[in-house]
Amino acid sequence: MSSLTTIEVNKEDMKFSAAHFTIFSATERERLHGHNFRVSLSISSPANRNGLAFSYKILKDKIRALCDELDEYTLLPAHSPYLKIVTTEHHHEASMNGETLVFLRSDCKLLPIPNTTVEAFAAYLLDRFLHDDDFVQRHDLASVEMKVSSGPGQWGSCAWQQAAQ
Repeated sequence: MSSLTTIEVNKEDMKFSAAHFTIFSATERERLHGHNFRVSLSISSPANRNGLAFSYKILKDKIRALCDELDEYTLLPAHSPYLKIVTTEHHHEASMNGETLVFLRSDCKLLPIPNTTVEAFAAYLLDRFLHDDDFVQRHDLASVEMKVSSGPGQWGSCAWQQAAQ
């Protein structure tokens, strides 16, 4: 049995600033507000004969690029069962419980998630990390955990594990 090494990257600049609102039910949501979301990544992989499991640079560059895609946008959950989003030429109109919020399209990102929570962001970022450019197929990964924080001491995470062979 070979042992696995875990690498965690959690740098100050692995973050995105975004506006959002959490939806609690068909009739209740938070007011629109923003956070400086921090992102952390842990990868378990066998170390090679040189004692190296993974290049930190590859991991940090990939996370920073994903954060840059979300930075300084209003994030809307395109798969919410409670929020109806209509897109016009210049706007996204988000309707819920008799209210409609209108956002400039250029200021928003519609994400394929059910809610704009740290746990949904972690799942979204993990999926992007694993599936963009066939990352898993090119590296010997045993597991990956993505974590997103909306403030000190408040993290949501999502994990992936290689299926037993």
